[in-house]
Amino acid sequence: MMKIEILGTGCAKCRKLYENALDAVKQSGKEAEVVKVEEIRKIVSYGVMSTPALVVDGVVKTSGKLLSPEEIIGML
Repeated sequence: MMKIEILGTGCAKCRKLYENALDAVKQSGKEAEVVKVEEIRKIVSYGVMSTPALVVDGVVKTSGKLLSPEEIIGML
C-alpha cells in the first residue's frame, strides 16, 4: 500500500493539503495511507525547508505548495 505523508506544523495550508490528499486517494481509487507529520525533526529529516510538503512512499514530491486533489492524483 502506498504511503502519503503531509509534512507541516498544522498551518491552514497544511491541513488543506491533507484534506486534498484524502480527496485525491478517494478519487483515484488507489489504496493509500495518508498521514500528517508535524514533528519538526522528521520534517527536517526529509530536507524540507518550507511547508506544506507532500511525500509519497518516502520521496518528497513538492514543498511549499498547496496542491489540488487533481495535481496530487498526477503524482500517485
